[in-house]
Amino acid sequence: MSTTYSLLDLAPVPEGFTPADAIQNTLDLARHAEDWGYHRYWLAEHHNMPGIASSATAVLIGLVAQATASMRVGAGGIMLPNHAPLTVAEAFGTLATAFPDRIDLGLGRAPGGDGAVIRALRRDPMADSFPQDVVELLTYLGPEQKDAAVRALPGEGTNVPVWILGSSLFGAQLAAHLGLPYAFASHFAPSDLTQALQVYRDRFRPSPWSEKPHSMIAINVFAADDSAEAHYLRTTMQLAFARLRTGMPGKLPRPTRDLDGEIGVKMREAVDHALTISAVGNPDEVRDQLRILIDTYKPDEVILTGQIHDHRARLRSFEIAADVMQDL
Repeated sequence: MSTTYSLLDLAPVPEGFTPADAIQNTLDLARHAEDWGYHRYWLAEHHNMPGIASSATAVLIGLVAQATASMRVGAGGIMLPNHAPLTVAEAFGTLATAFPDRIDLGLGRAPGGDGAVIRALRRDPMADSFPQDVVELLTYLGPEQKDAAVRALPGEGTNVPVWILGSSLFGAQLAAHLGLPYAFASHFAPSDLTQALQVYRDRFRPSPWSEKPHSMIAINVFAADDSAEAHYLRTTMQLAFARLRTGMPGKLPRPTRDLDGEIGVKMREAVDHALTISAVGNPDEVRDQLRILIDTYKPDEVILTGQIHDHRARLRSFEIAADVMQDL
């Protein structure tokens, strides 16, 4: 039995293109992903980043759901501290009402932006009520409560599946405590992956939402018919990470033939560590690397991602990945 595979998209805005192009590319990729057997198509909330067009995540989820027929569509994730739980419940309750049994809601604890973004969102930087907010949100999406002082309408009774997202032990502990599925952001923060999965599995408490632990890990994939071409395509994401780390975020860079000359060896080593959970190469190489990652971490699902500048090359990469995953 093959491992369930899904796709994480940030709606990247490549250099030389516009956010409108990025949104059209996302819709095109989603249609293809459905044909290629991807189970979920998730979009992530980021703010104040010229290279990402998924800031209004719920809006884009609606567009993707409308453009597809059966694939699950959701957030990977919504940064809950940026929003009132009621607002999120109403948005995703509306989506679930329009697209029954197709909407997922992954919740993150990070702000999805810098200090200026936190202030612009009117968020209290000292507040940390994430666990309480998750419980409140679950209540809004749960069974009908006619006598409640506040109700999510639409929202209540939709029971939108809620996931906890994380890149540390905190999210693993919370997901286990609440009995929710858990997705680890291993595509950019691999250090705690092994321990977080162990903590989640060991401490999981059955709940109305899940009887047993259910984990998903994120894997970068850069696949091409030629191995050298795949490694060349990967330099786009390496450049983007380096620029973000040095305070120069921008549109998704074009790939380069001289990565070390552009960012230096030390920065490349740091970036490559962040991107450890990756599969890069031709179909055979990607198959072998994905098999090792799945055998090592034993996730219930994997979610594949990959920032590639050229849209056609990005489509081909995810097509190869889907072909490979059907055998794993």
